Amino acid sequence: MNSETKTCQNCRQPFTIEPDDFTFYEKMAVPPPTWCPECRFMRRLMWRNEHNLFKRTCAATKKTIFTMFHPDAPVVVYDYDYWWSDKWDAMTYGREYDFSRPFFEQFKELLREVPWLSRSAFDLENSDYCMTCHGLKNCYLTFDSNTSEGCLYNVSLTNVKDSVDNLLLLNSELCYENFAGADNARAFYSIDCSQSYGLWFCEECNACSDCVGCRNLRHKQHHIFNKPYSKEEYEEEVKKFRLNTRSGREAFAKRFREFSLSFPIKYSLESHNVDCTGDFVTYSKNVKNSYLVRGGENLRYCQSLYSPPGARDCYDYTVWGSNAERIYESCQVGNGVADLKFCNLVYPGERMEYSLLSPASSDMFGCVGLKKKSYCILNKQYTPEAYKELVARIKKHMDEMPYVDAKGRTYGYGEFFPPELSPFAYNETLAQEYFPLTKQTAGERGFLWREPAERPHQPTRSWRDLPETIGEVSDSITEDAILCRTWDEDPEGALHHNCTKAFRITPAELAFYRRFDIPLPDRCFYSRHHERTKRRNPLKLWPGTCMCAGTGSTSGAYRNSVKHDHGDAPCGTKYETTFAPDRPEVVYCNECFWKEFL
Repeated sequence: MNSETKTCQNCRQPFTIEPDDFTFYEKMAVPPPTWCPECRFMRRLMWRNEHNLFKRTCAATKKTIFTMFHPDAPVVVYDYDYWWSDKWDAMTYGREYDFSRPFFEQFKELLREVPWLSRSAFDLENSDYCMTCHGLKNCYLTFDSNTSEGCLYNVSLTNVKDSVDNLLLLNSELCYENFAGADNARAFYSIDCSQSYGLWFCEECNACSDCVGCRNLRHKQHHIFNKPYSKEEYEEEVKKFRLNTRSGREAFAKRFREFSLSFPIKYSLESHNVDCTGDFVTYSKNVKNSYLVRGGENLRYCQSLYSPPGARDCYDYTVWGSNAERIYESCQVGNGVADLKFCNLVYPGERMEYSLLSPASSDMFGCVGLKKKSYCILNKQYTPEAYKELVARIKKHMDEMPYVDAKGRTYGYGEFFPPELSPFAYNETLAQEYFPLTKQTAGERGFLWREPAERPHQPTRSWRDLPETIGEVSDSITEDAILCRTWDEDPEGALHHNCTKAFRITPAELAFYRRFDIPLPDRCFYSRHHERTKRRNPLKLWPGTCMCAGTGSTSGAYRNSVKHDHGDAPCGTKYETTFAPDRPEVVYCNECFWKEFL
């Protein structure tokens, strides 16, 4: 079988379907996609609101609840406890399939009528302001996280304690403003560090302690800008940087960035893999064009599958993992799922297609909100024999009478849910984080956009008036509404990531800053998170060549410390990387990087 080039229905750009792709599609009994991989990813993300909470009235109890749905979203919402109770039955919304109308038109009516769970959150204790998470205790505004305690303002944590303002942190405690760390304690303002203690402004350091402004170190202690010091000298030098002041911290961050750019970085942030491409892929085999995958095997075009055990034999699968296999074009499914196609919020489940929010079920087509059911179509029960016969007819009908959206894109069997069916606006979902659009552009592409609600707090003081150090801050700061720096400096840009304009400091947060002598933040949580996401490379691969020229980098920014196997000649190793060709970093292949920094 040969490769085939197609034109994406959405972006109108060409994309290639490889022979291995066709083999997978045949195994899953689905037609080849009509959207390119990037647009398919974006389309799935339009069904995931990860960290925008709203207040709304439960349709059953009439109580005011926190929910992932905007008050104007055209869906029925039940409180968490009521939705999981036996007080209602989603089977009562079942209906016959109508062969005179497109499938997605009928499915849209069903998902507008069947009650939705208020928010995706399980086993929470004193963590009401959290979402897309489970196993949290005493956490606040923490999202996409598992089994963590005492954490504030975080996204993507697993087994983390007493930490604030982090993105993608694993098995750590007492950490602040980190991106991509694991097995750390007391790490601050650091990136991709592991098994370390007492780090400030470090990047790609492993098994280090008490280091400041260091890059690519292994098993080091008391280093500043990669230079060793005695314990006494180290403590005196660190004081000179005034990291406990707002101005000192900002000056050091700029200096460290310039220092960091003089060192090579690996073409891919990966480890313990066999035949993999992408970024943040670990302990995996034959994983291609994928990101944030741990313990995966035979995957392609997958993202954020890091819940153990991993996923196997999947394409176009976004968020979760946890022993998932044979998943195609699905989002937010996991916990022992298998043979799912075009599903969202299923946990666990088997042999399901075009179904939403239907846990512990199997053999379903076009269902919403069913629990522990089998052999259902549009929430109506069938015998196994009648179910199989009707599903085959529906798939044929979907191709004969495809759904056509407002922009003329067609959806037959094999397409994920049309974006216009999503209860979320584009700017409420992760699509806006990974593929940011303006309101005008979103509208031109046929995506819903909702203007954020009026900000609840009017500023009582500006970020410009905040003290230099936490020692100058009184307890009364918790009564203030602080004008967000992002809103003040770039109000139009702030709207694109739902900046709250003003924010408050909570007592628990204030205690954390005082404990570690950290100055107050000058941005709201959503703007702080937006700043952290800038440290993450785009989820896109470019062809690249190792920048090791023999004795140093091709740019001359770095001089090699040891002899490489290719001698004084350029390395020449080819790779695919998330570093675009115009980026300033010095990018080495794995062999050249580890030769320098093992």
